[in-house]
Amino acid sequence: MKKIFILLIVLLGAASIKAQNPNLNYNKFKQLKEEFPTPNNYRTASGAPGHEYYQQQADYKMDISLDDANQIINGVETITYYNNSPDPLTYLWIQLDQNVRAKNSDSYLISNEDFYNNEMSFGRLKSLHRRFDGGFNIDYVKDGKDENYEIITNKTMMRVNLKKPLMNGETATIKIKWWYKIQDRMVHGGRSGYEYFAKDDNYLYTIAQFFPRMAVYNEVEGWQNKQFLGRGEFALAFGDYEVNLTVPDDHVVGATGVIQNTDEVLTQKQKERLAKARKNTQAPVMIVTQDEAENAEKKKSKTSKTWTFKAENVRDFAFASSRKFIWDAMAVELSGKTVMAMSLYPKEGNPLWEQFSTRAVAHTLEVYSKYTFDYPYPVAYSVHTANIGMEYPMICFNYGRPEEDGTYSERTKYGMLTVIIHEVGHNFFPMIVNSDERQWTWMDEGLNSFLQFIAEQEWEEGYPSNAGPAYTITDYMSDEKTNMVPIMVNSESILQFGNNAYDKPATALNILRETIMGRELFDIAFKEYANRWKFKHPTPADFFRTMEDASAVDLDWFWRGWFYSTDHVDIAMEKVQWYKVDTKNPKTENAITRQQQADAPQFIGDIRNKDMKRFTDRDAKARDFYTSFDPLEVTVLDEKAYDQYLSNLSDDEKDLLNAGYNYYSIRFKNVGGLVMPIILEFEFTDGTSEVVRVPVEVWAKNNEQANKIFFFKKEVKSIELDPFLETADTDRSNNYYPARQQFSRFEAYKRSRYSRENKMQRAKRAKEARN
Repeated sequence: MKKIFILLIVLLGAASIKAQNPNLNYNKFKQLKEEFPTPNNYRTASGAPGHEYYQQQADYKMDISLDDANQIINGVETITYYNNSPDPLTYLWIQLDQNVRAKNSDSYLISNEDFYNNEMSFGRLKSLHRRFDGGFNIDYVKDGKDENYEIITNKTMMRVNLKKPLMNGETATIKIKWWYKIQDRMVHGGRSGYEYFAKDDNYLYTIAQFFPRMAVYNEVEGWQNKQFLGRGEFALAFGDYEVNLTVPDDHVVGATGVIQNTDEVLTQKQKERLAKARKNTQAPVMIVTQDEAENAEKKKSKTSKTWTFKAENVRDFAFASSRKFIWDAMAVELSGKTVMAMSLYPKEGNPLWEQFSTRAVAHTLEVYSKYTFDYPYPVAYSVHTANIGMEYPMICFNYGRPEEDGTYSERTKYGMLTVIIHEVGHNFFPMIVNSDERQWTWMDEGLNSFLQFIAEQEWEEGYPSNAGPAYTITDYMSDEKTNMVPIMVNSESILQFGNNAYDKPATALNILRETIMGRELFDIAFKEYANRWKFKHPTPADFFRTMEDASAVDLDWFWRGWFYSTDHVDIAMEKVQWYKVDTKNPKTENAITRQQQADAPQFIGDIRNKDMKRFTDRDAKARDFYTSFDPLEVTVLDEKAYDQYLSNLSDDEKDLLNAGYNYYSIRFKNVGGLVMPIILEFEFTDGTSEVVRVPVEVWAKNNEQANKIFFFKKEVKSIELDPFLETADTDRSNNYYPARQQFSRFEAYKRSRYSRENKMQRAKRAKEARN
């Protein structure tokens, strides 16, 4: 009979677990076996490159001319493509990103448009009609013998058919002549283009993704030949570049790489200033002053000159050119190596850019190098633009323009600093740790945004970071699930792009660092990933596996919840019960019961009957033993029974019985679906407090509910769940015991429009009023 009873208990327990977890195959702690690719000789199970890992190389020699009168780019390039793969290649794929500007581009055709409430703004209406024809015009594609290749152009991709298979260890030469019209970036948008300054009739060019570029070929996807639709950026092979840029004689040029012909393009004074800047790590040195730039704006040279740049082991090339440029630079020392931090900006960027831009570049290089690897390139440019932030090797284009009177708002200042840090940081991810942006936006934007947050916090105390801390993502995480997709989707399919690809992965990594792994383990693992995959092509699995491999922390549950699902964190303290051990001591226990009865709420009838004259008050004969019996009175028999109880206990049991612990049984409910550690702060009646951290595995057997008992010598006054706002819990109303009232403010009169105040202008007006 006893065996049958035990078996019944086991079966009932199993039935209970099954009811709580209806499908154990989808337990949130299930390892990511199906989601991860099978390890092989190219990519190992540890997340490191395998012993047969390879990658292709593409070297470029280019002659580029900028037609400032007609806003046209002309180019001739020679690509030397190295087949390091074991596969014979019968054709090559080349990216033609500029074809996204062709009038028949898919980017126009797939855009979703509608009339809202039978209305259409003039801005949106004009954009329907104003399609700029800025696609590539290919004059020829030839081989090393100047014979034409057979080509097939498929929108933003061009297939070059080889005359014989390109075998392992062999190279192919591709010569391309092309041109295109540069778009007005202020009108048509985009990462590349020009800005026209009507007041002085000049142009500022930021030119990128402007030449036919080799696509990536590897063992993961073969050719990465996804079409460029405007959002998913690019994936490219590493190589060496030698580029001649012919521009108006009075233009100042910044580009990927190092200037090779300073004697031809710089004045003696500029060369001396640049030499001085190479030795100055404390502050920027002016190479071209504002006065000199303004003088060039007025004269407008009609002749041209050629700037030559060389860059080694980079995946792309971009440049900026204008006669409006002011140029400053300073040195950054990284493990004994000097890197030049530099900025190019028009007078419209001052005084903001002269004070902050190059300093922000230097700061970013130092911080990112500390957490990954020393910045390996010789220069890093920050170039001023009116409305974008975009990154390329050694050069980036950054927002941040003051008012015409030289004042600026906090939003403008910190917006500029944030963009510079972010775009300079992209040199590390993905320009060096070369992930596939066209497929996995988060691998560069998310990882970079995470380090951006660290760099912002190391810039100054109280830096107004938009993303990073867990509490900043809660509004997005609790949004309607129809408005979001998992992080692990293709770039073109992302909903709420900034939240999904930038903020959520950055926040997830910050939670990993601060809460799940701890800073020491996280920093070691993250640095391991960066060094394993610098100048290589990692995939998401390589990152996930390396973080676990280098830290000995199983994170599959974390990747599954944060990256593969749209679950959010909402853990509730559903029930809290307070217990103490029944000591069986009649004096102690009866006194507690008597006090509990005295403190208990009274029934309304008893309160109203308090002064009632009862029958037994009038007639003593109606009273007996039980009329005055006190069930809580301690008798000799009670004390003997207690002594007998104690005699059956061991010394350890007696100590535990009389220790006076307070036990608190708490039932937790996983409302949001995303499992996380349980972090509790207990405040005691004596004013002290204690933090208890329960590992995430408390949810392993039941993903929806967890029960824990906590014990203390002191009495608990209150309990708070997630007291340091570190898990991105979206609903804090269920995080308190006793329940805590939450309130919100409302505005009695809402303004119809809001504006960001320029406090510098306000201070200026106040000063004028005083005078």
